[in-house]
Amino acid sequence: MKLGVSMWSIVHEYQKGNIDVEKFIDLMHQNNVEGVELLDYFWKVKEKELPMAVEKIKKYNMEVACYSIGNDFVMPDEKEREKQIEYVKQGIDDAVRIGTKKLRVFSGNTKEGVTYEEGMQWIIECFKEAVKYAEQKDIILVLENHGLFAGKSHQVKEIIEKVASPNLRATADTGNFFLVGEKPEEAVENVKEYIQHVHFKDFKKSEPGKGYKGIGDVYYAGCVLGEGDVEMKKIIEILSGVDYKGYLAIEYEGPDPQLEGTIKSIEYVKKLLGGRKS
Repeated sequence: MKLGVSMWSIVHEYQKGNIDVEKFIDLMHQNNVEGVELLDYFWKVKEKELPMAVEKIKKYNMEVACYSIGNDFVMPDEKEREKQIEYVKQGIDDAVRIGTKKLRVFSGNTKEGVTYEEGMQWIIECFKEAVKYAEQKDIILVLENHGLFAGKSHQVKEIIEKVASPNLRATADTGNFFLVGEKPEEAVENVKEYIQHVHFKDFKKSEPGKGYKGIGDVYYAGCVLGEGDVEMKKIIEILSGVDYKGYLAIEYEGPDPQLEGTIKSIEYVKKLLGGRKS
């Protein structure tokens, strides 16, 4: 397993204008991170910044662990769904350009008047179309457990198995499982054979109204890795058991200062891996 960090970990610093993609890559190099997860959200001028990122990552002998987009296939309008498929195809092209084999994708968000069955049908249909292009470009779409259509491990499995392509696999987000009432270690166990990317995130149960709202008015707040309720050591054991060789991409979602929280999380994961090479 390799140490990675998602740029989402410092989104507040980006929004404040304190950091950009180039500075993020520099910071990760300074902290001996092997790979970065970049997101389309952070480009200001993509055609200028993307080649710069490729050059800098090559210079530092780092990797792009994953490239991430924010698609939504739960669209009642067929033309809007087609636009989302094209958006995923553009993400695939960008992943190729940036030098990664993995594109993090979502399923979709709930919409008023849309039933669960309708939403799932659209998600599966759209992925069946998108994976055709992913197969051509040798890119693996890694579906994150996120939201009500694919938040639970069995939902992620259902989508992957119904699409039935080796180019659709899973991103296991260790924190998000809490929000749908699953224990992260049990959820990772359930979907382990499909995991090709990991968002290594820690959450702890919070007071009502603070943090992220889960099912049944339960709230969880992000925190420095190792300080929350996720059984991170157990998750590494499960991943080791299926010979997972990919990235543990830290996704710090705790309070500000985010840079400090991210660096503390990096140090924790380094100790957790303890020089393990797998």
